[in-house]
Amino acid sequence: MDMIPRDWTIPEKLRARLGDEAGRQRAMVADDHLLLVLHEPPKLNDPERKGRLFWRTPKDVWDSSSLGGGEQALIRHLKEYAVIIDKLEEQIQQAEVANDYFLALKHITPLQRSVRNMTKALQDARELLPTERELIIARDRANTLERACELLQADATNGLDFTIARQGEEMAKASTALAHAGHRLNLMAALFLPVSAIASVFSMNFKHGLESYTSPLLFWSVLAIGIIIGLIVKGMINQPMKSSPTKSSKR
Repeated sequence: MDMIPRDWTIPEKLRARLGDEAGRQRAMVADDHLLLVLHEPPKLNDPERKGRLFWRTPKDVWDSSSLGGGEQALIRHLKEYAVIIDKLEEQIQQAEVANDYFLALKHITPLQRSVRNMTKALQDARELLPTERELIIARDRANTLERACELLQADATNGLDFTIARQGEEMAKASTALAHAGHRLNLMAALFLPVSAIASVFSMNFKHGLESYTSPLLFWSVLAIGIIIGLIVKGMINQPMKSSPTKSSKR
């Protein structure tokens, strides 16, 4: 399938250099005709790269395969990339969990590669036609987009690393708290285990003088004391462990 529109009267040299697919992004010149082969902005989870052609005639007339004619066709192409970059920047700013940063990076990676190759193609076209002002403007805007993609990738990577580190730190704190609580429970078990063993051997039927005490006040008093002791033990177990201050190294 010929990618070049049928109404384009470009030299056969350029037609022969273009196959059924767009291939890599590049600039080609023949008989003062410029043919730019660029890619549409990549979509998420879409490995296919759709080509977009821009043609400049020797009379300085521009046309495109899908964005209409005129000098602004190439600028409209660059604006599509700018809109996607702005949305990704907003997505990174609102990211909270690691999966949010991962999805952003999954989209940024092919976008950055496409912008980088597009910038190179525009720079090649700028060198082939050094007096074409539209190419200078497009090349400069592409450089800005490439820089924005680099910053986006750095922000997303740093955000992902920070989120993973923070989650690891929280898990370490939780593990330390559980270990501390387990240590306290072990101390309590070690304290009451001999008492329980002695009570099991000798039973609890010693004469203590309270067997004939029939008032319910004793029962409720013992119950209240047991509840108070239980609350005290619970507070001791749930008490956070004090972290030892770290000594800063002197240079």
